[in-house]
Amino acid sequence: MERLSLDQICKEAAAARDVPELRAFRDRMHGEFGRHLLFASPLEWNRDANRFHDTVISRVIELSEQEYQSVNGAAPLPFAFLLFGSGGRGEQTLWSDQDNGLVYQDPGTPEEEVEAEAYFKGLAERISHSLELVGYPPCSGNVICTNAKWRKSVTAYRHTIAGWLREPDWENVRYLLIAADLRTVYGDPALGEAVAEVFHSYVTAHPSMLEHLLHNTLHHKVSLGIFGQLIKERYGEDAGGVDVKYGAYIPIVNGIRLLAIEAGIRCTSTEERTLALIREGHVEEEIGLDWLEALSLAFKLRSMTPYQMVDGRYTTRGKLTAEQLTKERVSELKLCLRIGIELQKYVKKSVQNELEKGH
Repeated sequence: MERLSLDQICKEAAAARDVPELRAFRDRMHGEFGRHLLFASPLEWNRDANRFHDTVISRVIELSEQEYQSVNGAAPLPFAFLLFGSGGRGEQTLWSDQDNGLVYQDPGTPEEEVEAEAYFKGLAERISHSLELVGYPPCSGNVICTNAKWRKSVTAYRHTIAGWLREPDWENVRYLLIAADLRTVYGDPALGEAVAEVFHSYVTAHPSMLEHLLHNTLHHKVSLGIFGQLIKERYGEDAGGVDVKYGAYIPIVNGIRLLAIEAGIRCTSTEERTLALIREGHVEEEIGLDWLEALSLAFKLRSMTPYQMVDGRYTTRGKLTAEQLTKERVSELKLCLRIGIELQKYVKKSVQNELEKGH
């Protein structure tokens, strides 16, 4: 999408007068971005689509805050709205769900704490509902600002993350990796940075933590069999199709995220993490460029998966259908998956080398 055109699109979205107008604009742009995917490089397309998502989400929050303030008064403390998952990485598809949280400045007294909890609970509910109206379904895993686990003061958030770090069982490490993709989309970025800092500082001081992170990172296997065949869905309405989200995209994202954490790289975009790994000499350029090629293919194929409208919200199962698996698609997918397998091997070896240095 041409820069001037995207600038104008984002300017219009940021000026939407209410949530229904923003929804109508998003629906219109859904088709525009879908058509643009055919002509743009997938990495460029992803950057443009996510700039649009950021603009829409920010405007939803702004409108929700104005509406909530008109009844409940101004926020008692500064706050920031956080994106996790694909939103935190700047990698949402056109039909991604809500993965978000809210963090607010530490209250000075117990009375302020009670007031802040009540205020931001109500504001979070208003924001989440408005995001649903604009077409973003709530996170199926409940990583959402209406869940008190993801809506806290800075110190409470930091204590929670510190607790996960002290007890790195499977579930807690899953939460840590979610928090590793944290990005502020609205409000004071310093609040989000203060939350992320506790995780990165701990891993730097305790490299043994990488071993716990590695197990979760390699959990999703690449959808390619030992004989180079695609691993396809065997049952149900997706039978004969391939899970692009969990069989291709997520293994690549997870692997590069762990390498970035190991290297102390703080950006959250998978593309930016890869470029930083190359730039800072943590990975050879040729290998890093292969990862970017696989990521580009994963973006393209993930954005081609069919979507559904459920109760007015965009959703997808993240799978290419059997009919979509043309010779060209299969060739692209196998290349992406082969690079993904090599990436997972590279990550495992890199972490093991780091752990051996620590001993």
